[in-house]
Amino acid sequence: MFISRIIRALLLDINLYEEVENDKSSIWQSMGVVFLASLAAGIYTYELGGLSGLFIGTILSFGGWIVMSFIIYLVGTKLFPSTETRTDIGEILRVLGFAASPGIFLLVALIPLLSSFVWLIILVIWVWRLVAMIIAIRQALDFKNTWSAIWVCVIGLIAYLLVYIILLFAYGLPKPIWS
Repeated sequence: MFISRIIRALLLDINLYEEVENDKSSIWQSMGVVFLASLAAGIYTYELGGLSGLFIGTILSFGGWIVMSFIIYLVGTKLFPSTETRTDIGEILRVLGFAASPGIFLLVALIPLLSSFVWLIILVIWVWRLVAMIIAIRQALDFKNTWSAIWVCVIGLIAYLLVYIILLFAYGLPKPIWS
């Protein structure tokens, strides 16, 4: 069931997000997906920063899921809810966990034959994750309009990047993998 859900998430199956939104026990599977995607990010940052890159990349990526989920929850339920929006932070964590599944493919960027296309691979993964996130948020927040989900995700990403930049300057966190 876990692998099947990952595949469905990779295929952007709308019904998967509705399913995990309503399945409270799927939080462990969501965490598993985020862990795999975070580990892929950590392995990628190992190439850039050694063992500390592996640990920091993995931890920051996993922590980013929690922070992003909280920001999206606030933006989607407090700033821009629809009349049908009924959700909790657990639902957002679950759907965004599965929306992180394209991040597992970051390991493809380490294949030597593809080293010239790393930027393109990262861009494709980023766009894929964004589309998955929009679908997930549309389902979790019960939006009838995809544009509402797009705006919530874009505002959430901007807020997340602002938090990241503030922490970067305050604590000297590592640069994002695309820099």
